[in-house]
Amino acid sequence: MTRRSLPSLSALRAFEAAARHESAKQAAQELSVTATAISHQIRGLEETLGIALFVRKPRQLELTPPGRELQQVLETAFDSISSVVGRLSTLPSRQAVTLSTTPAVAVRWLLSWVCMLRESHPNIDLRVHASHEPVSLDGVTADLAIRYGDGNWPGLVAEKLFDNTFIPACSPHLGLHDVAHLPSHPLIHFRPQGAVASPLDWAVWQKRAQVPGLDVNAGLVFSDETHAISAAVGGQGVALMGRELIEDELAEGRLVQPFGPVLEGKPFFLVYPESRRNDPTILAIRDWVMAVPGGLCMLSP
Repeated sequence: MTRRSLPSLSALRAFEAAARHESAKQAAQELSVTATAISHQIRGLEETLGIALFVRKPRQLELTPPGRELQQVLETAFDSISSVVGRLSTLPSRQAVTLSTTPAVAVRWLLSWVCMLRESHPNIDLRVHASHEPVSLDGVTADLAIRYGDGNWPGLVAEKLFDNTFIPACSPHLGLHDVAHLPSHPLIHFRPQGAVASPLDWAVWQKRAQVPGLDVNAGLVFSDETHAISAAVGGQGVALMGRELIEDELAEGRLVQPFGPVLEGKPFFLVYPESRRNDPTILAIRDWVMAVPGGLCMLSP
């Protein structure tokens, strides 16, 4: 890199102010120094350059042609610097990012690990938009989203997070082990409002299982998946739930899978606009989500 050969910045500032005001006194007032200091800076600059920058007249400084040329360049340069500094100083010191996801993914998988994001990016304020309805990733409504589907969303980068496997689940206190006894227990249904694609439900499961006497329309209905899970844990019936979202309950024995069949739903993906693939803030959230335990990157060897 070529090293710049420049006079003292203080001298250049003193000269530019004096040239603009045509007065050492007024330049001194602007820069909060004495007129003597301004005159000293200008003379030092003239000695460095080997030229006269002003014709000194009583109560007025008149620029020489070289002085006029230097004054024009400095005025443009200082205006540009002032503009950039002013713009940068108004930028927010914190960055707000909105991540849209389903309520259950937010509560049961993501939010427990927000501490990881705070530690690595303390200046990012995460805003979670919890809904089953897909929203625009326009940077206003949301910036990123966790969605379930086939991974094909035009204009969006889609990175797989985890599978979405549906299993019958219930409290062990129900003592349910034989699928033939399922019709004697209430079914717990999850029917999200605003979802474009409905998750797998008991009607789909029954087509595979063919359990005699099972009424797939009866039972408790919840629009919030976390409520359906709580009802199952409380022994209120048998739920058809995404296994990945009830791993803790299964591991701790608060829920059990009494029988099959198991249904394979559409996987969950992290999606964000292709145009923001290299956005540092988007990448920070992306790296955090991909590092959350239970995601595909944590399960891969």
